[in-house]
Amino acid sequence: MTNEHPTPRTVKTTDTAFTILEELLEADGATITQLANELGIAKSTVHRHLRTLYNREYVVRDGDTYHVSLRFLEFGEHARTRNKGYRLVKEKVEQLAEETEERVQFIVEEHGYGVYVYRVTGNRGVQTDPGIGKRIPLHAIAAGKAILAYLPAEQVDAILEQRGLSGITPNTKTDRDVLFRDLEAVRREGFSVNNQENVEGLRAVGVPIRDKDGSVLGALSVSGPTHRMKGEWFEHELPNLLLGTANELELNITYA
Repeated sequence: MTNEHPTPRTVKTTDTAFTILEELLEADGATITQLANELGIAKSTVHRHLRTLYNREYVVRDGDTYHVSLRFLEFGEHARTRNKGYRLVKEKVEQLAEETEERVQFIVEEHGYGVYVYRVTGNRGVQTDPGIGKRIPLHAIAAGKAILAYLPAEQVDAILEQRGLSGITPNTKTDRDVLFRDLEAVRREGFSVNNQENVEGLRAVGVPIRDKDGSVLGALSVSGPTHRMKGEWFEHELPNLLLGTANELELNITYA
């Protein structure tokens, strides 16, 4: 009898190459010796991988230190613009940042994480979240909850099973029932709220962006410090602004 859930087969050399690239990114550059010590890989193996990556122009050298190369910009920009909906979002992110003067971001789900695709910081915006391409737990951010609310139930279950509900701040929703009540509120009201669940002192409002077939493409959110994100602005004006923006964007996506 065959196993219903076989262990995925991987190519070890490919896995090692990407492990090296990820460490170079995380460490902001490293030597062969540093990589070997950090990853527990023989120096000769690290050297062969780096030589191959260098010849293919995916890493560069600065003396004895290796870095990921600008070759990855081509991949990243292609990934960011391959969906026509993503391209239409950029203008709205810029408009919202100018109008609210806060930080605005568009986030999509990939492999169970939220990924920053676009982000613009307004005149009063604060820099707290990771940069473009960084991954973040969906359950801890407004845009992430807006996405989860409109994903198929089985996909949400799979994400929570794989990624868990880690507590990032004391306010993070780490109980499934509590999180699901938040998701139900998103479906009822059309927007999500992050009340210091990812960064203490920061609140955000998010709205899903859906394709013409109803599937969720991603979510827009506006983030700001708690002393500004409160009262009528936070509870009504900002959600209405985002809902109107989402409506316009979805119409553009549908009829583009």
